Amino acid sequence: MFNEHRLNNAMPAPASVAAPAKCPLTKKDFESDQDVRWCPGCGDYVVLAQVQKLLPTLGIPRENFAFISGIGCSSRFPYYMETYGMHSIHGRAPAIASGLKLARPELSVWVVTGDGDALAIGGNHFIHAMRRNVDLKVILLNNRIYGLTKGQFSPTSEIGKKTKTTPHGSIDRPFSPLALALGAGATFVARAADSDLQHLQSVLARAAQHKGTAFVEILQNCVVFNDGAYETLANKETRAEARVLLEHGKPMVFGRDGNRGIRMRGLQAEAVTVGEGGVASSDLLVHDEQADHSALAFFLAQFEGPQLPVPMGVLRAVEAPTYQERSASQTADVRHTQGPGELQSLLESGDTWVIE
Repeated sequence: MFNEHRLNNAMPAPASVAAPAKCPLTKKDFESDQDVRWCPGCGDYVVLAQVQKLLPTLGIPRENFAFISGIGCSSRFPYYMETYGMHSIHGRAPAIASGLKLARPELSVWVVTGDGDALAIGGNHFIHAMRRNVDLKVILLNNRIYGLTKGQFSPTSEIGKKTKTTPHGSIDRPFSPLALALGAGATFVARAADSDLQHLQSVLARAAQHKGTAFVEILQNCVVFNDGAYETLANKETRAEARVLLEHGKPMVFGRDGNRGIRMRGLQAEAVTVGEGGVASSDLLVHDEQADHSALAFFLAQFEGPQLPVPMGVLRAVEAPTYQERSASQTADVRHTQGPGELQSLLESGDTWVIE
């Protein structure tokens, strides 16, 4: 919420006085006066800073941003953004954000959620936001644990994970957030990590520019309850071999020397070294984020170490009509053919009855 000083400064100047030139927004303009209360070393700090750094570059007035969250450590995000926002109901942030976007289509609406908030109690709302292609930017911070409630296993915890609620190890198969979003028809699906600032910033920038639902999974470390969950991806000594950075139209190469890649053998993928065993660069799988179907992106979403590198970057980015565009078009058609509606006649139409 803006304070009185900022609100007065935003008022139009009198006609006889020239309005002062607007200063470009900076990261500081998006930092609220609230103390950030995450645990020291939490990956959420990184994501917050990168979002605050990104927003001034988008050319959108600050009052046209809204951040909606559910419940969880990540869901404190709106408090720390000097924008409009709402700390809403557990798992229901996508539903509330969808309603806001339909009512105020000019707003840039962001959803910040976690693996527990989005994929457990909020799973239904999550998949329908994806399939409807509402123009939302959805950031899911995945630390593979329930942090706010002190360390229970989450829908993304790996099999065998020992927590306070799974003392003998989890027997649940974990969700792949990327595969779930793709299966629901998301038009933009990407992954980044809190340990690589430059790559994270580039992925968030791509998501911000996407028209439709843009989903970004951020692999985020919980230093208290699941420290080191993504150590091989975070450690500069190992991450070159543990991940593949996706680039549209380019072969999928990775490794410290950039000489390893992904090759298809029928319907199976394998990690190979170029120059060994007759493997040529032309044999490597080429990334296509704009393919007519999501088969390749879904295939990549299944990659897991150590046999295959973890894909990082944009898996899929395609254009499709947004939900608010279809809604506005339908409303315009009805008004054109039937005229403006009248509430009382609507209430009395269809199947009605009288109780005596």
